[in-house]
Amino acid sequence: MQALDFLLAAFALGLVLWSLQSRATRARVGLLARQLQPYEIEKLMQTLSEGYARALDETDAQRRETIWQLLQSSEKRLAEQVARLADDCAQRPADQTQMSTLPLRGLLEPLLQSLPGLGWRAVDLRRLLHLHAQALQRAANSAEGGAARRAHTFLAEMLLLQHSCHWFCRSRTLASARLLAHHQSSYERVLESVHPGTREDYLRLIARA
Repeated sequence: MQALDFLLAAFALGLVLWSLQSRATRARVGLLARQLQPYEIEKLMQTLSEGYARALDETDAQRRETIWQLLQSSEKRLAEQVARLADDCAQRPADQTQMSTLPLRGLLEPLLQSLPGLGWRAVDLRRLLHLHAQALQRAANSAEGGAARRAHTFLAEMLLLQHSCHWFCRSRTLASARLLAHHQSSYERVLESVHPGTREDYLRLIARA
């Protein structure tokens, strides 16, 4: 009888934690969607990704250079909009912008979050967005290595930003899996491809959590 009581209590606790976790995930997805709604960030990212591929496939040097020049305006617009997004999110309370450092956002997370002594560690999305905004601005203004090199770095900066957004909504592991599935690039590969300054600041911020 005691074993049955224990199993029923464990099932009930798991159900409560699952409900709390599902509610928290929906809240995060909704919050980020509302923050992104005034901007064209996702549209600009798609435009740039497709534009980079088109430029790299173009065999005519003059047409390729024209594409690179046209994409520069989209790069600067994206950097500006992410900076505004970061400023908007900075107004949010800290308890709404924390990202768990757990590999997977599981049933124990609500318990860990409510009892910091159990090992809850988090990264603040507000600080990450400011880091990404600065990184995109630096990449957009860079003239090092030519247009193709700038595009390679800018694309990596975009993918790292996307990873942070999906990490916030779901978990770091699921964000990395999505990155690999949709862009055929690993989280580690993206980190290697961003500007060294971005990588250093990013890893320092993650390590402090």
